[in-house]
Amino acid sequence: MGSLSEKMGHLPLPLLFFLLCSRSEAGEIIGGTECKPHSRPYMAHLEIVIAQDKVVHCGGFLIRRNFVLTAAHCAGRSITVTLGAHNIMEKEDTWQKLEVIKQFPHPKYDNTLILHDIMLLKLNEKANLTLAVGTLPLPPQFNSVPPGRVCRAAGWGITEVGESGSDTLQEVKLRLMDTKACRHFHSFDPNLQLCVGNPQKRKSVFKVILRQGGPLLCAGVAQGVVSYGQWNAKPPAVFTRISHYRPWINKVLKEN
Repeated sequence: MGSLSEKMGHLPLPLLFFLLCSRSEAGEIIGGTECKPHSRPYMAHLEIVIAQDKVVHCGGFLIRRNFVLTAAHCAGRSITVTLGAHNIMEKEDTWQKLEVIKQFPHPKYDNTLILHDIMLLKLNEKANLTLAVGTLPLPPQFNSVPPGRVCRAAGWGITEVGESGSDTLQEVKLRLMDTKACRHFHSFDPNLQLCVGNPQKRKSVFKVILRQGGPLLCAGVAQGVVSYGQWNAKPPAVFTRISHYRPWINKVLKEN
């Protein structure tokens, strides 16, 4: 049997952060910078009711006017999506608040091994595309990004260890690592997942990179979905590899 830290090393992020900090906030962007307001129009803030009087938050991103992509462990009883936000605590005219009418977690999602951690959310109506609200392109099937590539992750995270969550959208540069950097995650599968974050760069340290479910952008394309990281705030972390799931994504979009 593994140690407690090994077991906690790949807990679903809302549960992991709740166990560690006893709070509903679930994100960190260490060493990140604040985004220019509305420069990431695809970003979605998810408010998730998981039990009576218990709400957690995730990130996600708009891929169609009526579909958001996020992590499967962000499922809940009900989900409200806010689009067009920069400061999530200060409502603006750019905001569009929509309700999720159907959740599509991947049918093979394993919440123990944290595999196939990807989910589509169908909105109750189509978002209005504006300068502050837009969609993000996905990679084709079998598309791969090489280790060493520097990509970007964005979300409403924690900017310093020990601080509360940032109300404003933050962004951080992260390097894609060789799969051997994630070998300590026993369930890591390089066909399904990406290993992200240089363990030698403490500025990118994280328990959770941003609110889970957010995108990893490489050359303007969403290549990954934030899945899990280590309990002790040390990189790298694991992202779901979107290109592997394009057939499933296309099927859900076509049928719904």
